[in-house]
Amino acid sequence: MTGRNAPCPCGSGKKYKRCCAGEPDGASNTSAPTAAALNQLMSLANAGDFDRLEVRAAALARAHPGSGAIWKLLGVALWEQKKNPLPALERAARCLPNDAEAASNLGNAQRSAGKIQEAVASQRRALALAPNYAAAHNNLGSALLDLGRHEEAAQSFRTATELDPQFVQAHVNLGNLLLHLGRPEEALESYGNALRLRSDDLGVLLAMGAASRDIGNLDAAAAAFRRAVEIRPSAAELRYNLSVVLRLQNRNDDAMTACQKALELDATLVAAVVLLAKLHVDRGEFASAEALLERAISMAPDSPEAWSVFPSLRRMTSRDAAWLRAAQRIAAGPLPARQEAHLRYALGKYYDDVGEFGLAFVEYRRANELGRSLAPAHDRRRMEEFVEITMQTNFQEQAGPAHTFRTNTARQRPVFIIGMPRSGTSLAEQILASHPSVHGAGELPFWGNALRTALAARGSGPPPLEQLARDYRALLARLAPRAACVIDKMPSNFLAAGLIRASLPDACIIHMQRNPVDTCLSIYFQDFESAYSYARDLEDLAHSYREYWRIMAHWRATFPAGAVLEVPYESLVRDQEGWTRRMLEFIGLPWDAACLNFHRTRRTVATVSSWQVRQALHASSVERWRNYRQFIGPLAKLLDDPE
Repeated sequence: MTGRNAPCPCGSGKKYKRCCAGEPDGASNTSAPTAAALNQLMSLANAGDFDRLEVRAAALARAHPGSGAIWKLLGVALWEQKKNPLPALERAARCLPNDAEAASNLGNAQRSAGKIQEAVASQRRALALAPNYAAAHNNLGSALLDLGRHEEAAQSFRTATELDPQFVQAHVNLGNLLLHLGRPEEALESYGNALRLRSDDLGVLLAMGAASRDIGNLDAAAAAFRRAVEIRPSAAELRYNLSVVLRLQNRNDDAMTACQKALELDATLVAAVVLLAKLHVDRGEFASAEALLERAISMAPDSPEAWSVFPSLRRMTSRDAAWLRAAQRIAAGPLPARQEAHLRYALGKYYDDVGEFGLAFVEYRRANELGRSLAPAHDRRRMEEFVEITMQTNFQEQAGPAHTFRTNTARQRPVFIIGMPRSGTSLAEQILASHPSVHGAGELPFWGNALRTALAARGSGPPPLEQLARDYRALLARLAPRAACVIDKMPSNFLAAGLIRASLPDACIIHMQRNPVDTCLSIYFQDFESAYSYARDLEDLAHSYREYWRIMAHWRATFPAGAVLEVPYESLVRDQEGWTRRMLEFIGLPWDAACLNFHRTRRTVATVSSWQVRQALHASSVERWRNYRQFIGPLAKLLDDPE
C-alpha cells in the first residue's frame, strides 16, 4: 500500500491522498477491496448487468478510493450505459499508471468526449506499455482517423489485424477507411476477412455490399444485401439497400418488389418512396413517379432527395417557379454535402432548361465542388498507366496458338455500344432495342471487372478467354433468352474492347462519337456520384477524354477493318433512318420501322438519359457547348485537337 502522505505513484507530484486516493479531508480508509468484492464486480460485468455494476462499483469506490481496478470497472459500467465515464477512467489511469488497458480505456473516453489529441496520447501511452496490444492499435487508428491522418490510421488498423487476425472490428475499420480513400478492391479484402470470421455480422455485410457496389461488382453487392435481409427480414432499410443494387443490375421488377416490401415494413421510409419514384422513371412512367415524389414531400417537406428528382421527369419551365423556390430554400440551409449536391445538379438543370445558362453553370460548378469534397481526387497518372498497360496487352496473343473459338454458333449475338458517357450510347441502345429481335440490357459491369482481373493476373498465365465467353453468354441468356441480339451499352467498355474481341470474335462493337466539348460538359452536368472520378473537374475531363481518344486510336490501328462501326452522334441526329439502317445491317438484322419511333418503346432505362430517350429526336443537344462558351476553359482545346 502506498502511504497516504507519500508521493502518488501516478507521477502527478501530489500526495497520494490528494490524488489517486481521492480522499476528502479527514478520510483515512486506505484498505484494498477484497478479492471477493472484485470478483463480484467482474461477474456483473461479464453478465452485462451494467446498471448493478455501476451501483456496486460506485459504493466500493467510495470505500476504497485508491483502487484503480474499481474505477476501471465503474468506467466500463458508465460507458456501456452511454453515461460519462471520463472522470472514473481518469482516476483509473492515475491509480494504474502501468496498466495499458486503463490508458486505452481512457483514450476511448477522451475520443468520445471530443478530446482527440488527448485520446491519441493515451493510446500511445498504452502502446508504450504494451506494444503488441491489438485493441490499442485499433483505438489509435480511430483517433487518428478523427484527425484526418488517414494513412497513419490505416497502418494502425492494419497492425491490429496482423497482431490479432481474429479481430473483426479492426478488419471492418480498415475496410471502411480504404473504401473512403477510394480503394474499394482493398476494402473488399478487409471485409472478406471480417466475414470469414463472422459470416452473419450485419455491419460487415452492409459494408461489403457498399464496397462491392462501388467497384461495380453488383452480384457480390446483391448477395451481401440479400444475406442481410435473410438475417433480419423485418428491417426495411436492408430491403431498400437491396433494391438500390437490383436497380443498378437493371432488374427493375425485382427492385420494385424489394422497394415495395421495404415500404410495407416501414411506410415512413422516405428514401424508399423516392427510390420507387426513380424506378417508375426508369420505366418511363413519369406521372406515377411524380405522384410518389409528392407523397415523399408530404412525409418530409424538406427532403432534398425528393425535390432533386423532379427535373428528371420533364423539361422545366418558368411555370415550375414553386419548385425553384423550394429547391433554392432547401439548398441554402445546412445540408450534408451529398444532399446539397443533388439539389445543385437539379437547379442547374432547371436553369439550363429555361435558358439561364450563366446561373446554370454556377449551380453545376457548386455541385461538382461538393462532389469533389466527398471523394478522393481523380488520379490522372493512374488512368494513364491503366490505359498504357491495356494497350500493351494483346489478349489474343496471350491465349496462345492453341486457343480456338466456336464463332457464330451461339443463337444470340452480343452487341456492344461504347464511347464516353453522354456520347449517345443510351440513344443508340434505345433505337436498336426498339427492334423486336433486340434486347437492351443496359450497362453491364461484366467486362470492366474482367479487364481489371486479367490485368492484375498478367504474367501468371493466359487469360481464361473461353470461360469469359461462356460466362458472358450465360449472362445474356438469363437476361433475354429469346433475343437474337443483346445490347450491352456500358460506355467504359472502350477500355475492354481488346479483351472483348479476343473472347467474343463474333461480337459487334458500335462506337458512339460526339463533339468532345458537348460530351465533357454533359458529363459535368450529371450527378454521377462515384461512377466517374473525373466527372467533377473540367481539367480532369479534358485529360480523360484524351485518354479515351488515345485508346480508341489504338483499337482502330489494331482491329481488323470493319470490326467497329463508328457512329457520329450529330450524324445520327441529322439522318436517323440512314444511320439506323447502317447499325441494323452491322449487327445482322433486317430493317424494322419501329426503330424510328424509339421514343415510344416501353422498356426500362436506368440511366440519367431515361427522360431524353423517350423524346423524339431533335438537335437541341448538338453544339450545346456554345451556350457555355465563356465557362468551358480547358475543354476548348479539345475542339482543335482531342489528342
